[in-house]
Amino acid sequence: IFMLIIMSLLLRTLEVPILQAYGGVGGIVLILGLLSWTGVARLVRGQFLSLKEKEFVEAAQTLGIRNMRIVFRHVLPNTATPIIVAATLLVAGSIISESGLSFLGFGVQPPTPTWGNMLNAAQDEMRKGNWWMAFFPGLMIFLTVISINYIGDGLRDALDPRKMR
Repeated sequence: IFMLIIMSLLLRTLEVPILQAYGGVGGIVLILGLLSWTGVARLVRGQFLSLKEKEFVEAAQTLGIRNMRIVFRHVLPNTATPIIVAATLLVAGSIISESGLSFLGFGVQPPTPTWGNMLNAAQDEMRKGNWWMAFFPGLMIFLTVISINYIGDGLRDALDPRKMR
């Protein structure tokens, strides 16, 4: 919860200058990218630290292979799969975050059509009985996020180094 509070305060601090400089959607994408890279960085660091202790890396070091070659030839291919999966999950999470921010009025402002703005505008229409005004943007968010997660799942299965042997 503490990280969410810090991220929301940082978002409010960065939002105005970045949105003025880069505009609506580009500014929100930049803000979300700046605030959400840390999870992937921790994953990459953890993967590199665990692979550094593996026998194949120690064998390559014993043979006198340079560190950069070990990283690019042995460590990075074994790290690529978790990075790609985390990145696809991050894209799906960013779509939900942008929609939520736009719905609450903190994201892209209403002349620009986003799913969050559509859901926000649909609140009044739902009171009138026009349920489809909120159903279809919500359905598109759901289908997009599920599709991206399935793509990440498929990439994980296709790129798994243990299955390539």
